[in-house]
Amino acid sequence: MAAIAHSASLLCEASLAAARSAASLPSHSGLKAEPRVAVRSLRAQRAKSSKRVTVRASAGAAVEGFEVAAVPTAPIEGQKTGTSGLRKKVKVFQEPHYLANWIQALFDSLPAEDVKGSLLVLGGDGRYFNREAAQEIIKIAAGNGVGKILVGRDGIMSTPAVSAVIRKQKAYGGFIMSASHNPGGPKYDWGIKFNYSSGQPAPESITDKIYGNTLAIKEIKQAVIPDVDLATLGTTKFGSFEVEVVDPVADYLALFKEVFDFDLLRALVARPDFSLKFDAMHAVTGAYAKPILVDALGAPESAIINGTPLEDFGGGHPDPNLTYAEELVKIMYGQDAPDFGAASDGDGDRNMILGNHFFITPSDSVAIIAANAQAAIPYFAAGPKGLARSMPTSAALDRVATGLNLPFFEVPTGWKFFGNLMDAGTLSICGEESFGTGSDHIREKDGLWAVLAWLSILAHRNKDVPVGGKLVSVGDVAREHWAKYGRNFFSRYDYEECASEGANAMVAHLREILAAAKPGDKYGAYELALADDFEYVDPVDGSVASQQGIRFVFTDGSRIIFRLSGTGSAGATIRVYVEQYEPDVARHGLDAQEALKPLIDIALSVSKLQEFTGRDKPTVIT
Repeated sequence: MAAIAHSASLLCEASLAAARSAASLPSHSGLKAEPRVAVRSLRAQRAKSSKRVTVRASAGAAVEGFEVAAVPTAPIEGQKTGTSGLRKKVKVFQEPHYLANWIQALFDSLPAEDVKGSLLVLGGDGRYFNREAAQEIIKIAAGNGVGKILVGRDGIMSTPAVSAVIRKQKAYGGFIMSASHNPGGPKYDWGIKFNYSSGQPAPESITDKIYGNTLAIKEIKQAVIPDVDLATLGTTKFGSFEVEVVDPVADYLALFKEVFDFDLLRALVARPDFSLKFDAMHAVTGAYAKPILVDALGAPESAIINGTPLEDFGGGHPDPNLTYAEELVKIMYGQDAPDFGAASDGDGDRNMILGNHFFITPSDSVAIIAANAQAAIPYFAAGPKGLARSMPTSAALDRVATGLNLPFFEVPTGWKFFGNLMDAGTLSICGEESFGTGSDHIREKDGLWAVLAWLSILAHRNKDVPVGGKLVSVGDVAREHWAKYGRNFFSRYDYEECASEGANAMVAHLREILAAAKPGDKYGAYELALADDFEYVDPVDGSVASQQGIRFVFTDGSRIIFRLSGTGSAGATIRVYVEQYEPDVARHGLDAQEALKPLIDIALSVSKLQEFTGRDKPTVIT
């Protein structure tokens, strides 16, 4: 904790006093520490530093009503963003200037005239280090000329809610403090990313600039202002700069009421013969579950489990899959199981859908939502504009697009690739096999949107079923979908925190196979149609994303895909995806692992995964 306020430790006591006198605080606001306490803290931190640093005030700062300190710094290695921002262990972000350098590099990547006086949004998933990071981000934003920041109460705001607030409030952009589905706590993960004015994650053109600036950074512009009380709604002013603490649910819930038929949903939830269970996994959707599911839709509070957001997610891994959402899975596969179950992840953008003794794969989930959206969800009353999936996601959605005669897109993993298509008006519903589903109501995947979408389908299908009659279940909806479109058996094997050297060697080995592969090659009983390293050319802006996953596609539509994930904070995560299409209804009831075993065996043999990594089994099977 001592390293958290490293930049503040460089500021003189006189500057702090000036900042306090310049700040116009509402009567309900309280500083985190009294002046003498803050001064002692600064002295203690300075005493721990063996290196004297000179801080100079930026010219003209006094005109803004507070002083801006130019804090000397130097480049720090390892600040290149991945698929979803910059993620590292907490202890890395707590190192002097680590977070501050990246935030300053971001502002250095944006046009100064756009930043000056702008409105930004700040939120996070409530994990450990968010409170301290929020204060640092606020001060650097003020130092770079931002006019106002909207921040969720206690620094909490889910990733989809940040996107919604950016769009609703017409903000220039927003910071999201999260490592998504990764564990939280002092020994675990933290992350940061920036979303643009459309609410979507910053494109690679910007993240590349940020990384370039981290390699050349020399100083951090930081406002000399005290910490802001983030626990109380209201506005705090420092000269021309404002921080408004807002209800993190309000704009998001208002948007949901525009998308879904809440009367229809309330009617389903109120049925005495219908029950549901939602697992917030002690993550950010705990702040949203009660206002939405209980207060707005009428579910009993007992419908929510693990509903209190905790900095370490209660010691759990907030990844909504069959392994880490074990408590919910046991409930849904137990006696007297609820009719509907769902879970969401650390920052609220992922989801898992379950029925009574029935699991919906994420690939099937987005396909089923798309097939039923026009009838069940008012937002899509005119029909979806187009559909899209990430490349590793099963082709179930492709078949819906063909059946509905809709435009279809296959993109690399990463939600930012959907955003351009949405902004161009060609995409409405999309999803990833990694439990991410969403639509163009915002520019992020949205866990609770998927939950309400499924509840809407069930509500629509059961609106004329009398109480006590046979309800159309989650399993019924899935089986009817397979009967119409066929079933895409799909599974993903995750090998987490592998040694990077071995993982990279495996990928190099696979690329050697690609170089020699040709159509007609035999892999067991399967005949090769295509083998490549997926490349995507964005149809909107022409940008190219290369080496997005190694694919082996067979003549019957079966696929084996290998990817190194960009969402971890340590080592490498190898993901192996296996898919087989089955049109025969008589075989739709097979267990996925049984149906896919021949392909799984081929994948492990061809990749020599165990030889390269030493792993004899995956960490997670989905």
